[in-house]
Amino acid sequence: MRSTLVRRTVLTASAVSLALLTSACGSGGSDDKAGGKPSASAAATSAAPAAKGKSDAETAALLVTQADLKDQIVSAQGAAGAAAVPAEADNAACKPLAQVQTAQKVGAPTGFGRTSAKAKPQELPAGASAEDKLKAGLLALGGDQTLITVASYDGKGAEDAFASVKAAGAACSGGYTVTYEGDKTKLDSVTSAPVQARDEAVHYTVVMDLGDGEKSTGHLVAVRKGNALATFYTFGTAAKFPGDLVDVQLTKLG
Repeated sequence: MRSTLVRRTVLTASAVSLALLTSACGSGGSDDKAGGKPSASAAATSAAPAAKGKSDAETAALLVTQADLKDQIVSAQGAAGAAAVPAEADNAACKPLAQVQTAQKVGAPTGFGRTSAKAKPQELPAGASAEDKLKAGLLALGGDQTLITVASYDGKGAEDAFASVKAAGAACSGGYTVTYEGDKTKLDSVTSAPVQARDEAVHYTVVMDLGDGEKSTGHLVAVRKGNALATFYTFGTAAKFPGDLVDVQLTKLG
């Protein structure tokens, strides 16, 4: 956004102009209104500079860590490779959702970081039976896992990226298919769900077709805070909305 420049009238230092200026001042100072002084309204039109995005390193430093999540196992993932194998959707309008599901960049951020968090397995008492250990192992395999990204943008880039995710949720309610790293995943439906708004927020529950009649429900969340966009995708055998994790991540964004 460009600042408005206020030009001042410069009077030539000649005898004639000096006489005119003196006359004007003596007749009530009418030139004070037209003499080029910036008015309060003109000064108010000057706007702050457009937001500048952070670098990859600065953005990654804002991600949740193991120290932030005592009941989760956090596994950091670098931004490298986030777009090496892009996710594709059979419906182009659904691509932003596919990008959130695979922890990829949405739009064109200046800085990007991603990580994942998985619920810690149940601690078994000493002397637990082999059957109990097997059950705990199966629960750990099917436990909720959340892919998390934080992206920083110049100007209105975060608003545009958020808008694309929101539009995709509306356009793809009937489902779509994601292709990622050679694998195809079919989503049967995308449904809007409640979420506490910050600057802007959306929450979608997605039903995944696992084949053989099995279904799985996941949670896809995108939250804009200033010129940063945080996304979350939680999946598992019976995934729950990652409310606490979302709150902790947004607190780290400041």
